Amino acid sequence: MMNGPDADAPLIARVKEGDVKAFEMLVVKYQRRIERLIGRMVRDVDLVPDIAQETFIRAYRAIPQFRGESAFYTWLYRIAVNTAKKFLMELKRDPLVTESARASRDEDDDSSRVENELSDGETPDAVLASKQIAAAVNFAIEALSDDLRQAITLREIEGLTYEEIAELMNCPIGTVRSRIFRAREAIALRLRPLLDTRDGERW
Repeated sequence: MMNGPDADAPLIARVKEGDVKAFEMLVVKYQRRIERLIGRMVRDVDLVPDIAQETFIRAYRAIPQFRGESAFYTWLYRIAVNTAKKFLMELKRDPLVTESARASRDEDDDSSRVENELSDGETPDAVLASKQIAAAVNFAIEALSDDLRQAITLREIEGLTYEEIAELMNCPIGTVRSRIFRAREAIALRLRPLLDTRDGERW
């Protein structure tokens, strides 16, 4: 969940006074979450650190204009999303996505991430089923449009409220609800054969 609007105010005030160490503390605080968000938007995992670095550079340059009208976290997320979109647009013009990075990420999604979450007592069948479900969820999220993928990531992975997502995505809350509903439906559709869920049930 996001921090309140004033949670980072002391650090931000120090940054505005020229305290670089204070900004480094903000980077440490939010870097992993920013990278996780970017990783959901950009398929080439090798680009994530570069986009995250560019995000924080832009934030540092723009922080004198930060007025505290929203949480710093929301403001930073917006910069991260815009920076990632800029990179994606550049990739469409000059698509240098490395296949090795994509293959490596696919392997991580399908196996190691799930195995780390399994207990020692899982049966081989349960392990295989869990891997298949995790792979299906990852594949379903990857297949979503940018708007749907961003909305479901912010809601289900980052735990933001509908109000926070609406502010971040600069759209009405009704649109956010619609995007999340459609994303859940698309994911459930891919999971239904694996989970044997009844129509109308969503994860």
